[in-house]
Amino acid sequence: MDTQAGGPNRVGVEIIGSATHLPEGKLTNQDLEKLMTTSDEWITKRTGIHTRRRADMANGEKTTDLATGAMGKALKNAGVDPKELDLLLVATMTPDSPTPSVGCVVARDLGCNQIGAMDINAACSGYVYTISIADALIRSGMYKTIGVIGADTVTRHLDYSDYGRGAAILFGDGAAAMVLRASEDASKGMIAHRMHADGEGAKQLFIPSCKHDFVEQELFDERKLDKVQMNGQAVFKFAVSKFQEVIADTLEDAGIGADEVDHYICHQANSRILDSARERFGIPAEKLLVNIDRLGNTVGASVPLVFDELVQAGKIKPGQKVMFLAFGAGLTWGSSLWQL
Repeated sequence: MDTQAGGPNRVGVEIIGSATHLPEGKLTNQDLEKLMTTSDEWITKRTGIHTRRRADMANGEKTTDLATGAMGKALKNAGVDPKELDLLLVATMTPDSPTPSVGCVVARDLGCNQIGAMDINAACSGYVYTISIADALIRSGMYKTIGVIGADTVTRHLDYSDYGRGAAILFGDGAAAMVLRASEDASKGMIAHRMHADGEGAKQLFIPSCKHDFVEQELFDERKLDKVQMNGQAVFKFAVSKFQEVIADTLEDAGIGADEVDHYICHQANSRILDSARERFGIPAEKLLVNIDRLGNTVGASVPLVFDELVQAGKIKPGQKVMFLAFGAGLTWGSSLWQL
């Protein structure tokens, strides 16, 4: 689906606050060297990652804890009381349990009254999907202030041995959030977006819960249950292709050139994928922040973590154009181009 926001009577949407909440625990490449056959040099060359955060699940640190921390800080930074929120949306693929949703628990813990709260699962594309949905809901006039969170604790689905090495070196845990509010300035908010999914590629990146989740039954192994299964070569090829394609399509939808975008807020999956997009469109380094070296692939938290880092560095300014971009399991990919 592709859509361009427009219409003479539309309201605008502002991002009025953001924040980050990361677990204290860290897992460095040197730590991984002690757990599996790998090396800091090998990991760095192929992914660009040096360290990643890991939630302390043994002591009860969960997705809801990270999400609550991020949203609480974002509300404070926005100067918004939790009771002012009209809706809470959480992009996650790792809820604490199938139910209740992360959104419901966060709304309870923050004291948001009995507002609507839900999780949206599009894996690493989840946050980009979710902010586009939030923009549409605010423009509809049904909601004024929406909290949007990206939070995942995917490390609990990793096998830190030679058997699960391909995925284990990539992922980390984290959360980040934004507060969106209706604006009288109709120029603010989403300019154009894309949402895509290709279920034919689902077998390339998935977390099986039973034998029947394997499309190719001969690949079943009990050690794979509840662990990330990834065809690294296939996912890399998909990501390089679709990442560049969705940037081009979104620019075309908006009728602007690549140089008119001030920041490309990209999902951090692999530094080589980001480099390929930068080269294709001639994007200078200062317009495409890379933090995968410090945080790894944080799934639904990845995109808002980049945005908030730019905010904290004073690099996000009113009037700028920013393009949020992601791709992930599903397979899914999408974009959301905003006027700040």
